Amino acid sequence: MDDSHQQPSAELQSADKMRDQLQEIIDEFDCTSGTLHRLEDDTLELVAAVGIPDPVLERIGSIPIGKGMAGLAAERMEPVDVCNLQTDDSGVAEAGARKTGMEGSLAAPLLGPERTLEGTIGVAKPEQYEFTDRERERLLERGTELTRQL
Repeated sequence: MDDSHQQPSAELQSADKMRDQLQEIIDEFDCTSGTLHRLEDDTLELVAAVGIPDPVLERIGSIPIGKGMAGLAAERMEPVDVCNLQTDDSGVAEAGARKTGMEGSLAAPLLGPERTLEGTIGVAKPEQYEFTDRERERLLERGTELTRQL
């Protein structure tokens, strides 16, 4: 019997759906890469990524709250951005973030009912970019929309 036409598992379909939704958000922000993390216990676990190099994926699979842009967005419960990851010395971005090749970057918490932390979303551009207050707010809104599917 040929099983090459079997349906993928629900888990794979869910992962593909999350990646597709992340891609839509990346496109909306005119970015080229992004990440989506879900909160599990006290750690952010990678759910989907687009345009992230393999060496970076290894480092961001599991992120503690308070570490890096995603961890700070989760800790602060508000968007965090850097206009140039390559030159940032504020301590917001981890040194490993430079390996993405990205510059303008924005991360926001995913907020569930009663503003509970559910995870984080991040988008980035290959050029220096200063995100506006409206863009920070919009990523927060889009992330909150995703919490229903995590």
